[in-house]
Parts: sequence; structure tokens; C-alpha cells
Amino acid sequence: MKTSTKVWLVIAGLLLIALGVYCICKPAATLFSAAWLIGILVLSAGISKLIFTFRTQAFLPNSATRVLSAIFEVILGIFFLANSLFVAVSLPVVFALWVLVESVIVAINSFDYKRVGFPGWWGLLLLGVCGIVMAVLGLRNPDVTAKTMALMIGIGIIAVGVANICAVAGVNKFENYLKQPVE
Repeated sequence: MKTSTKVWLVIAGLLLIALGVYCICKPAATLFSAAWLIGILVLSAGISKLIFTFRTQAFLPNSATRVLSAIFEVILGIFFLANSLFVAVSLPVVFALWVLVESVIVAINSFDYKRVGFPGWWGLLLLGVCGIVMAVLGLRNPDVTAKTMALMIGIGIIAVGVANICAVAGVNKFENYLKQPVE
């Protein structure tokens, strides 16, 4: 691999680390950006579904329901983009509600695992209860949930940046390995 390619990989890693630190330091900006990104993705998904539906309506039944769903997604995407502040503010509550619902489902399903003799059923129950507790705490204090979400996004971005930098060392190892004579 060219040295310049490795340099660009390191630069990308450093920029990602800087972005991750920024996300951690500016949680409101992070959630606002996430809300904007969600708006773009939902709008894009709606447009894609609309195009798919119009191109396949001749041989797929019930295309009217897909058209309605696609139009709803387009409207929702536009709403998210036009009201990014509202979405950013409500994102922690929506996230906490999602965690609550999923955690209740995990806790309930753990008893099905117990019934069939799965020895780790109690671990699933414990994880479900922990998720329920965390979700309730998140709903009680959405500001902390928002900061935690921004922190997790920032840490994730930093991890990708560090991985890019570490990848250069890995590429060097591969290059050295490939240069060795085969015995």
C-alpha cells in the first residue's frame, strides 16, 4: 500500500477522533445532527420505496398500501428535516421508550427459555430488568439520556478513528508477511 494511502488513513482516524471529542463536548449539536441525519434517511427511504412501488405495481398486489407507507415516510422525513430541534429534543425520550419496550419483551421471553430448560434464562431476565430500570431512569431525566446518547456516539466515533490508525499497523504487518519467502 502506498505511504500516502496510509497517511490519509491516519488523517481520517485523527479527524474521527476529533469529531468524537466534539460530539462528547457538544451533546446538543450531536443530537441535532443525529435528528437531521434521521430526517435525511427517512426521506430517502420513503422516496426509494415510492420509486420501487411505482416500478413494481404491475406485478405486486397491494401496492396502494406501499404507496401510502412511502408517502408517510416522505412526509415524516420532511417533518424531521423541518423540525430538527423537535426531533433532537424528543430523540432521548423515543430511545428510552424503545429500550423499555425491548427490555420488557426480553424479560417476558426469558420465562419461555426457562420453560424449555435453557440454563441462561435468568441472565436474560436480569438483562431485561436492567434495561427496564435504565429506560425508566432515562424517561425520568431525558437531559441525562441525551448527554449519554451523545457520549456513546462520540465514543463510537473515537473508536472508529482509533481503529483506522491501528489499521495502518495491521497493513504494515500484512505487507511484511506477504514479502516473506514461502517455505
